[in-house]
Amino acid sequence: MSFPLYAPAEEHEMLRETVRALADEKIAPRAAAADENEEFPWEVYKDLVAADLHAVHIPEEYGGAGADALATVIVIEEVARACASSSLIPAVNKLGTVPLLLSASEEIKQRYLTPVAGGDAMFSYALSEAEAGSDAASMKTRAVKDGDHYVLNGTKMWITNAGVSEYYTVMAVTDPSAGARGISAFVVEKSDEGVGFGPKEKKLGIKGSPTRQVILENVRIPESRMVGEPGTGFKTALATLDHTRVTIAAQALGIAQGALDFAIGYVKERKQFGKAIAEFQGLQFMIADMAMKLEAARQLTYAAAAKSELAMHGTRVKDLTFFSSAAKTAASDAAMEITTDAVQLLGGYGYTRDFPVERMMRDAKITQIYEGTNQIQRMVMARQLLK
Repeated sequence: MSFPLYAPAEEHEMLRETVRALADEKIAPRAAAADENEEFPWEVYKDLVAADLHAVHIPEEYGGAGADALATVIVIEEVARACASSSLIPAVNKLGTVPLLLSASEEIKQRYLTPVAGGDAMFSYALSEAEAGSDAASMKTRAVKDGDHYVLNGTKMWITNAGVSEYYTVMAVTDPSAGARGISAFVVEKSDEGVGFGPKEKKLGIKGSPTRQVILENVRIPESRMVGEPGTGFKTALATLDHTRVTIAAQALGIAQGALDFAIGYVKERKQFGKAIAEFQGLQFMIADMAMKLEAARQLTYAAAAKSELAMHGTRVKDLTFFSSAAKTAASDAAMEITTDAVQLLGGYGYTRDFPVERMMRDAKITQIYEGTNQIQRMVMARQLLK
């Protein structure tokens, strides 16, 4: 008897080996420079495209690999183990395109998913604004109908891979009197007249992935680029996050795994008091706790991925929202604890940039914040439990 939810298929394990080999060989050696120079890792992007790992979730009918949600999690996890900034390539390509997969017309899907699958374009997601973070529905960006076009004005904030992505799913208010039900989703292209970008944010971590404002000044786009019906944009945005919070959990798992692996290697080599520090029980208990927290978060994340996959194919999964929020929160909280302990296990060396664990600790922090802070996730989970 098989329990498919609880054992990744052989194909998943083979995929993990493939991604890990690529990450160890091509991505890990460039991670420190991407962080230090705050430069988008274009060479890594090329390597991911060559291996068809840059947007694995895109269905085969649009030229994609057609990977399921668990396979996508494994790709993001294994890339993040080497470099968190690079893992935002497959993660943000999914975030930007899930609104299309859920709600867009066939014409829009063919037009925009195909170049992403082919590695010719990346796709970002523009929901947040300066005054509309956790309260995303209070956004001010407007889309005003003008004949068979819409004219967009506003500024989106904290947009991951802004400037390097060719396409953006932008949420904007089409009916100011309708609140959250007056928000619609659009595809905006970097080349559209009136699209601009703010300066790169100076961040604590994920420095190899640019985070910028997307500035829309009288951006005129055909109404055919609306994703779904007018007024359904916010619903699409929330449904998207049910799927993509699982990918942030995956990123957190990978960062934590990278830190744990490095710390284990270090404590076996480092000698004090005449023996390897791995022989001290106090440190053994730290490592046991780190591995336990990580594995618990991983199992929850994989279960959430299985639910995400069912939901993407039209099955009604009533606890997907709870599971995706729980996975994201558990994995990101675990990653912050594990990376902090990894720095501790390396002592003074852990605090220097000569070793990767301080970068992993800095990178882990964002996973508790973006795609809904962990405080918001707890509200979401409680609402699911109490409704």
